[in-house]
Amino acid sequence: MHRTDELLLSEFQYNLPDERIARYPLAQRDASKLLIYQNGLIRHEQFRSLSDFLDPASFLVFNNTKVIPARLHFTKSTGAVIELFLLNPFPNDLPVSQAMESTGSAIWQGMIGNRKRWKPGEVLQVALSMARGEVLLSATWYDYDKSVVQLSWQPADLTFAQLIQYAGEIPLPPYLKRDATDADKESYQTVYSTQEGAVAAPTAGLHFTPAVFDTLDKRGIAYDYLTLHVGAGTFQPIKASDVRQHEMHTEQVVYTQTNLQNLLNHLDRLIPVGTTSMRALESLYWIGVKLIYKEADPFYLNQHYAYQCPLDRQPAVKESITAVWDYLLATKKDSLVVSTGIYITPGYQFKLCKGIVTNFHQPGSTLILLIAALLGDDWKRVYAEALDHNYRFLSYGDSSLLLP
Repeated sequence: MHRTDELLLSEFQYNLPDERIARYPLAQRDASKLLIYQNGLIRHEQFRSLSDFLDPASFLVFNNTKVIPARLHFTKSTGAVIELFLLNPFPNDLPVSQAMESTGSAIWQGMIGNRKRWKPGEVLQVALSMARGEVLLSATWYDYDKSVVQLSWQPADLTFAQLIQYAGEIPLPPYLKRDATDADKESYQTVYSTQEGAVAAPTAGLHFTPAVFDTLDKRGIAYDYLTLHVGAGTFQPIKASDVRQHEMHTEQVVYTQTNLQNLLNHLDRLIPVGTTSMRALESLYWIGVKLIYKEADPFYLNQHYAYQCPLDRQPAVKESITAVWDYLLATKKDSLVVSTGIYITPGYQFKLCKGIVTNFHQPGSTLILLIAALLGDDWKRVYAEALDHNYRFLSYGDSSLLLP
């Protein structure tokens, strides 16, 4: 048993040989391996047969965010290259969809490579050749201390989404240790990605193909799409020996009226596709709790809230989700944008999720903690089995269906 006052990072490590990290995707997305863990038993299949192992009453929830080419490079006259890795629009509560449609200029927070060579007040510029002619992109510091930059471009009628398709590069995970290729522009997106704004892919979804969706449809397995814009914080290593001291990143989530209606109709068999979908579903419950109790800032969820809310203040799941539904109806909104920093660690009591479709994650990561919260110590057995059976790991690796 874990001590109640701390969770040691050392308990969530495992040995991942470098050669087991999948640096490139398989030629066929659904040809990957599928480890199935159900009621403590493990079996090995292929991903294309996923639907055979799902209860027909299951309801899958996908994350339809789309990765943007978030890496921008500017070369100074001195030869120094400044890299802007755009993380999120500024201010943080600005809906990503709105930021993507901005024209002429945009303000983003990011990570700045070689920042000591870029002085406050200095303008960076790059000329881009597009089909419509040359586009001039400029960058200036908006807030040096907070790593916020202002981008502006001519012609100004281009949207930010159009601009970065030409100006940017797809930001692959750092552990792939390689530059992005043209092929990654397609392979590092799910086939159902539609909502631009992520800087990392919801990689559990990379295995899904039209053929796999056909098999889901034929078995009568229903599904829906919500949007969580995945941030680079998903790769942030835990450095604290007690994982509870880790500062969890926040990400923007969009829930629609259709999402809420579907969830209320399938509360007993919700299976998220990926850890980001799981974060979005579990966050929704706590947003509902905040609405029920008319708490301040109900659409921001910090990493501690779920652990600090007393049991006697935790309503039934249906009541909580209904509270969010009622809010949308009362305010005549089609969708709700929230910011979640939910931190799912062992000891967390799942509210909506009955299992997960997910890849195999980095040792000592927040994603391993999430899997450990779902499976208990059996996560170690699952990962040992995957290693013993030559599974490929991380973003471009193989998949699992975990049904505790």
